[in-house]
Amino acid sequence: MKNFAGILVFLSVIALATSCKKEEDIDYRQEMRKFVAEISKNAKSQRANFAIIAQNGVELTNTTDSPNGEITSEYLSAIDGQGQEDLFFGYSSDDKPTPTKVTNRLKTYLSRLKENGKVILVTDYCSSQTNIEQSKQQNLANGFLSFQAPSRNLDIIPQTPIPNENSDEITNLGQAQNFLYLINPENFQTKHDFIEAVCATNYDLIIMDLFIECNEFSSDEIELLHQKANGGRRLVIAYMSIGEAEDYRYYWDKSWKRGNPSWLDKENPKWKGNYKVKYWNPEWQAIIFDYLSRIINAGFDGAYLDIIDAFEYYEG
Repeated sequence: MKNFAGILVFLSVIALATSCKKEEDIDYRQEMRKFVAEISKNAKSQRANFAIIAQNGVELTNTTDSPNGEITSEYLSAIDGQGQEDLFFGYSSDDKPTPTKVTNRLKTYLSRLKENGKVILVTDYCSSQTNIEQSKQQNLANGFLSFQAPSRNLDIIPQTPIPNENSDEITNLGQAQNFLYLINPENFQTKHDFIEAVCATNYDLIIMDLFIECNEFSSDEIELLHQKANGGRRLVIAYMSIGEAEDYRYYWDKSWKRGNPSWLDKENPKWKGNYKVKYWNPEWQAIIFDYLSRIINAGFDGAYLDIIDAFEYYEG
């Protein structure tokens, strides 16, 4: 708690100028870039090889809206990888091709990030065998890692062949050749069931939650999850939403409602229990840094930062 309080005081000082601004004067994209950079700095100060992967919000990589615009060096330095949903399938509807115009725009951003040494992880939402194969082939052709999610709830381990399955020892993000995105454990009754199911696979990288219901995974349990079924070692990455608060998390206070605390905003109509947050607020950032410390102490190899694109909500 002493460390948590210290972070809060530190962030309060840093954010004083921002808090004095009118909300319409805030550069929402820059505030998210700064937030991600602080998360990366904080994590790597605790563990130098801790990986930071941002999901969506690829527009943050450039100083302008153009995919070919100048790259923001601070943000580029903060991330080790970039996640992207719906690149080839799922943008308008699950198991439907993403419009070509959207795919090409996103690919421009992602290809530039790849050229700058960032690992690209694509999650396509598709379930038909034809679309699954097309997704694998198109991502492979672009040098992107891919996961074909049969459910947007991300609660299923697919029963399809793993792309580039191998028994290698995966010790850093650049070595991974495939990944499993499994952040909703509702189909597993216990931690044991979840661990057993994941350990029976040979994915190079797992993106999962720190919790199963209200139970936090221990460092011993995370160590078990590092082992592939074929004897190789994989990376285990923790999902963390930084642009929305979730009412099922340990930090949630039942008395909270929109506007109280001041940084808590509107409920996401598409995901019940998820609330937009004024992510530049030091109180919210302190919560995230505490969450990050829990992830690091549990033995995860990195954090997968979601709702990076929260700036879009505030830009209107």
